[in-house]
Amino acid sequence: MKKIEINLHINPKTYVKNPVTTDLGKKILENSVILIDELGLEDFSFRKLAIRISSTESSLYRYFENKHYLFIYLLNWYWEWTSTRIDLKLINVKEPEEKLKLIIRTLIDSSMKNADSPFIDEEILHRIVVREGTKAYHHKLVDTENEYGFFLSYKTLCKKISDVIIELSHNHQYPKTLASTLVETANNNLYFAKHLPRLTDIKEEKDPEVINDDLFQILHHLAMSSIKNRNENQVENKPKVNGNKIELLNL
Repeated sequence: MKKIEINLHINPKTYVKNPVTTDLGKKILENSVILIDELGLEDFSFRKLAIRISSTESSLYRYFENKHYLFIYLLNWYWEWTSTRIDLKLINVKEPEEKLKLIIRTLIDSSMKNADSPFIDEEILHRIVVREGTKAYHHKLVDTENEYGFFLSYKTLCKKISDVIIELSHNHQYPKTLASTLVETANNNLYFAKHLPRLTDIKEEKDPEVINDDLFQILHHLAMSSIKNRNENQVENKPKVNGNKIELLNL
C-alpha cells in the first residue's frame, strides 16, 4: 500500500520545543508511546523515559513541561490523525449514511500502519487512547487546559461527526452528544471487551477483526436508532388536516 504523508497540526501550547523538529524529539515521542503502553500512564515517568533513550531528564524538559503535557500532545496527535483518516476516507463519498459507516469504522480500526510517521506507532497509540484517553480531561485543571485549546482537536473530530449526523437528520436535537457518544463508546467498549466483558455486548472473541465488526454493529445501531427515532418524531409532529399529515409552506 502506498504511504500517505500526513502533516498534523498540534497545539504549540502542549510543548516547549516542537519535538518533530529534532531527532531527539522524535525519539522522545516514539519511545514515550511504547513506554506508556508497557507501564501505564501512572507508572510512566521522565526518568524512566530518559533511561530508555539514553538521555537525561533535563533534555526531556526542554521539549515538554511535564509528562501530562506530553500525554496531551500524544492525544492531540491521535485526534488529528483520526480526523485526517476520516477526511481521506470521505473523499468522493456523497451518501451521508455511507459517510457515517466509514467514520465508525475509522473510530474502531487502528490498522492504518502506512502513514508516514515512522516515529509514532499509531496502533500502539490507539491502544493507549482506549485505555488511558479520558485521563486527559477527567481531572481538576480541565477548565484551564480547555482555555489553552488543548482539546480543540477532539472538538474538531466530534464536530466532523456531528455534521454528518445533521446531513442524515437535519433537525436532530443532539448531534454533538451523539457524536461524542460514538467516540467514547467505541473506546470504552474496546476496553470493556478486553478487561470488563460483562459491561459490553461484544462477544468474547480473541480475533480483533471480529471484535471490531461486533463493535461496528453496535455503534451503527446506536447512531441509526437515534436518527431514525428523530426522523419519525418529526413526521408524527407534523400538523394534520382531516387526519392526513400535511407540511406547512412558508408563504
